[in-house]
Amino acid sequence: MAWTPTPQDTPFHRLGEVGARELAKRFYDHMDASEPALVAIHETDGAKVSAGTRERFTLFLVEWLGGPPIYSPVHGHPRLRMRHAKVAIGTDMRDAWLRCMNAALVDVVPDDGVREYLAARFAEVADFMRNREGT
Repeated sequence: MAWTPTPQDTPFHRLGEVGARELAKRFYDHMDASEPALVAIHETDGAKVSAGTRERFTLFLVEWLGGPPIYSPVHGHPRLRMRHAKVAIGTDMRDAWLRCMNAALVDVVPDDGVREYLAARFAEVADFMRNREGT
């Protein structure tokens, strides 16, 4: 079933803050469990992505999903490409990121339409972030 957000029915409205936070948590849990190359490009606590990195992404995700502006007042405009420019992002890293996010979506988002919508948007953003040709 197709779903398209409206100003009154955003992904954040569907997930709530608890769901948005759980999506971010599960995303990094999947990364820690199965994508060591992706973990390696993040700040870590031992072998896992750091709590600070997880929290920054959670704040960003809440706002990106249509929730309250809790990222921008603290960290400024996301400037995703600029902030990630120091990291070589080819198709391998993009695909690893998407594997983690898609697994988290399956874990957290019960509504097929919302999950499919978000998977498509995340794929667009992940592809936009590529800054290297090839893998």
